[in-house]
Amino acid sequence: MEKLKALVRLEESLVKLPSVGKRSAERMAYAMLNMEDDDLKEFSEAIINLKKSIHTCPICGFLTETDTCAICDDPERISNILMVVSYPKDVIAFENAESYRGLYHVLNGVISLSKGSTLDDLNIDTLIKRLEKQQFDEVIIATNPTIEGETTALYIAKLIADKVDNVTRLAYGLQMGGNLDYTDALTLSKAVEGRRKL
Repeated sequence: MEKLKALVRLEESLVKLPSVGKRSAERMAYAMLNMEDDDLKEFSEAIINLKKSIHTCPICGFLTETDTCAICDDPERISNILMVVSYPKDVIAFENAESYRGLYHVLNGVISLSKGSTLDDLNIDTLIKRLEKQQFDEVIIATNPTIEGETTALYIAKLIADKVDNVTRLAYGLQMGGNLDYTDALTLSKAVEGRRKL
């Protein structure tokens, strides 16, 4: 029996989400088919509104619905320490750990030849301008402990060496090959405490 085209199209879209396989996509598609019209309309509007409402902060690259993000706007943050992370979800992981109160800079990726991601794809120009404009006592490079993360960290460390006296890297309490957003709060806290100079 041939599947209904509208369901197939929805399932193919759902499979694009991380950790969603064909079976999960099929279950979700049928669940949506059984939703009340108002709930389904609200769901679809939330998806459409996602890209319209959220953009990157022009200062740090984190996600925001206002001109600049809540972290950059917070006068209580420690303004002389900057943590460089790969993705917005890394900021969320550190914020949930509640162990770091400095500022952030989001690269929006890492150098990865296999994925075709180069320096030009990263938010590095804004980082350089930021370091030239604002004095930081320390820059913590907090990319994932993977080959791509290490490559990116070493490149950035060399690039900013003449702009900041103290460039550090997170301690290796973090699992090699892992992702920061899946790391528990205690491990993240210890990694921040045990950071080392690059």
